[in-house]
Amino acid sequence: MAEIIVKSKVKEFVKSLDAEMRVSPEFYDALEAEVKVLIEKAVKRAKEEGRKTLYARHV
Repeated sequence: MAEIIVKSKVKEFVKSLDAEMRVSPEFYDALEAEVKVLIEKAVKRAKEEGRKTLYARHV
């Protein structure tokens, strides 16, 4: 399965919060896993409503 997050954007955002903060490779893996779970749950909620479009309320 393709990667969902863009590592350079995550790193850029982290640096905008704290210029000295670094991101380990394990963080990207954990973040990727969490995002996938979040999307899976949103899809389930949308299907339960009979929807084929994800909305903010599904998060």
